[in-house]
Amino acid sequence: MSKQPSSYLSSKLEGRLKADESGNSIFALEPIKKGELIAVFGGVVYEWETFIHLPDRERMLCLQVEDRHFLVPSPIGEGDYVNHSCNPNAGLSGQIGLVAMRDIQIGEEVCFDYAMCDTMPYDEFNCLCGASTCRGRVGGNDWQRPELQKRYAGYFSPHVQRRIDAQRAEQKAFEKALNKTKQQKFGAKVPTPIYE
Repeated sequence: MSKQPSSYLSSKLEGRLKADESGNSIFALEPIKKGELIAVFGGVVYEWETFIHLPDRERMLCLQVEDRHFLVPSPIGEGDYVNHSCNPNAGLSGQIGLVAMRDIQIGEEVCFDYAMCDTMPYDEFNCLCGASTCRGRVGGNDWQRPELQKRYAGYFSPHVQRRIDAQRAEQKAFEKALNKTKQQKFGAKVPTPIYE
C-alpha cells in the first residue's frame, strides 16, 4: 500500500498543530486568491452501513460525497485536516475540490463549513469557532438553513445542492397550490412570491 497521502494540498498551504494545541489544521504559507484550488480530497468511499462502524478518527476526517456515501482518507495526509468554521474562507467545488471563497492571507487558517457537504448526523458537535456567525452546534441538517443556503450558494457539494433544489421546488409547488386555493376561494389574484 502506498504511503502517498490520498488528498492533494496546495504548496501554498501546510498542515500543522494549532497554536493552542487543540488539533491539526491547514494554514496559508502564501497569499491565496479567491477561486484558487486549495485541496482535493481522496481516499476510500464507504456506504453508511459500513462507515458507521469505522474508528472515530477515520469518521472524523471523512467527507460526505453523496447521500449515504463517505470519502475516508487512506492514508491520512496534511490535506485531510481542514477544519470547520461558521465563517469559512473556503468552499467546495464539486464533490472533492476545495477552493478559496475569498482572498486568504499568509498565516490564516483555511476552513470550510461542514454544512456544505453534510446531510447526516454522523459528526455533530458543539462549535467553538468563535465567529460572530457561529451556530453554537454543527449538525447534519444545517444545510437546510436559508441563511447558509444564501451565503454558500455555489459552494455546496452536488448532493447537497440537489436537496436544496428539491426543497425549493417543493416550497414553490406548495405556495403555488396555496395561491390557487386562495384565488378559487376569494376570487382575487394573490401575488406570487419572488425567489432569489
